[in-house]
Amino acid sequence: MATRLAHFGIAVPAHAEVLHFWRDLLGLPLAGIEHVPGDGVSVAMLQLGAGSGCIELLQPDAGGENPVGRFLARRGPGLHHVALLVDDLVGLLARLAAAKVRLIDAAPRAGAHGTRVAFVHPASTGGVLVELVQAG
Repeated sequence: MATRLAHFGIAVPAHAEVLHFWRDLLGLPLAGIEHVPGDGVSVAMLQLGAGSGCIELLQPDAGGENPVGRFLARRGPGLHHVALLVDDLVGLLARLAAAKVRLIDAAPRAGAHGTRVAFVHPASTGGVLVELVQAG
């Protein structure tokens, strides 16, 4: 089962364009920036209050030939996905598949910050891309 919010993913053309707002004006601490080559993005992670999750700013690699780049080309910057922390990602994926939920990832894959992740298609969630995250 989902235990709590892991993060919100926000697609941005460049971290520098929005870090001023999130970090400097709102005061959210920047935990770091990590490149995730498998997804073709750099992720700037901003910490919310204790136990409240994070905000991920998703900047696509040059060329934009990845899901975040295509999202930006179609919709522009904005909310890309909601991520939920789970204890048993493999078990949850099996339960969702058995319930005929449309999965983007049938098996966990490597995510940012040493996590394992899988995405659920918006067609099965009321229009929101959902990332399921299990700590590494």
